[in-house]
Amino acid sequence: MRPISIYEFDALIPAGGGAVGVDGVHQVPSNVFAWLEAEALRIADLGEGSWIRLSQRRGMRAVQVTSFVGVLRAPNGFQIEVLPKVGKAIGGGAIEARQLLIDMLCCLQRFRHVQTDKAKLLARRMPLLEVFISEFLRAVELVVKRGIQSDYSARQDNVFALRGKLMVAAHLRQNLFRADRFFTQFDEFTTDRPENRLLHTALQHVLRLTTSQENQKLARELAFVFADVPVSDLPSADFQRVRINRSMGHYEGALAWARLVLGNESPLTGSGNHSAPSLLFPMEALFEAFVAKHLQKQVSHSFVLKTQARSHYLVRHQEQDWFRMKPDLLIHDDHANRLVLDTKWKLLDGVKANGSDKYGLSQADFYQLHAYGQSYLDGDGVLALIYPKTAAFDQPLPVFEFPKSKGLKLWVLPFCLNARSLIFPEILDLPLVDRNARSSNLNLSVRSLMQRRFQKGFANDS
Repeated sequence: MRPISIYEFDALIPAGGGAVGVDGVHQVPSNVFAWLEAEALRIADLGEGSWIRLSQRRGMRAVQVTSFVGVLRAPNGFQIEVLPKVGKAIGGGAIEARQLLIDMLCCLQRFRHVQTDKAKLLARRMPLLEVFISEFLRAVELVVKRGIQSDYSARQDNVFALRGKLMVAAHLRQNLFRADRFFTQFDEFTTDRPENRLLHTALQHVLRLTTSQENQKLARELAFVFADVPVSDLPSADFQRVRINRSMGHYEGALAWARLVLGNESPLTGSGNHSAPSLLFPMEALFEAFVAKHLQKQVSHSFVLKTQARSHYLVRHQEQDWFRMKPDLLIHDDHANRLVLDTKWKLLDGVKANGSDKYGLSQADFYQLHAYGQSYLDGDGVLALIYPKTAAFDQPLPVFEFPKSKGLKLWVLPFCLNARSLIFPEILDLPLVDRNARSSNLNLSVRSLMQRRFQKGFANDS
């Protein structure tokens, strides 16, 4: 069964359904749909936040994926690749969306070992699951090239020659009438250690999953190298025994992937009837990590970018602080907080500048930022909501003001995913370096137009 590629918030219906050709609707085998529907019902009953929910399309039963991206793998092996919805908005289709996802994943700690350029090149011709498998195999290949680690292991055996320490009691029990045997305990230099067992076990899993001839060939070759290493009977226990010392630094990446392959956090092992696959990532978290990593390069040297600040609370009750205030990003210096920013993985439309559509903005987000401004800026300063840049939202919106908090200004700013930089008006005095000013992405005529547009909004500030 060939995998299919869909986007966030797309819907899935059973094969033979009547919504064929509808944008954002995809058919899957009936048994796969039954599993997805059962998962949606189970999660809805538990009242949990979910990667999938029940829906309808043209009167038909359907399930809809939410803002989670990655790889879904049904119990029968059918794979569904869920890609960022912005892939539709910025063009390039599935390939561009897949490459963008890889870029974002590399901002997460557990994916720091990904060779981004190579993975993105593979993503042009492979689905995500095969890209992940390829990265795992590359990491194991590095281990093999630098040398499989061996270690001394205590062993007891009845041998023909005296070796190590004679275990007298056991020797007398077993060899009373065998003068040619010695029951001894000795140290054996062996590759049978938890790190190697885990890699061998992960290789065996991958061999059963990959459909790529390239990955199959490399996986077989690597599994042959580990042939003398037993597989792990209990991977969770072996992971607790892992010890990465100075001589085993080359194992780090391979073991990180093996943890994904063998653990409950990976769809590579398949999903049971009552377990949701977990190599799915909330796009809100990915976008936040991506912005934080690259915005750091735009922050002026005398300022510090802090992620997930948590120094303030919304209320105090009976000498207790309740409801911690946690803006995504906070820029400060030695003296004060200068800028509070929050990332939002939503697609705005700059044309819908009316009282009903409001560009697609959420009132709740503005309430949230106003509370942050009161707590972190003492009601006087600059707030910013950051959204992905698209053709429909490619420049900052005019400034928002709070009538009862004259000192607070809120800006809605686009973040360019391709250029990896925040776009903000030059006239706005922020502790940021405008990388766009030194690139061809934003020429002088465009900057002049932006300045004229926002001059009016700042007239009252001077």
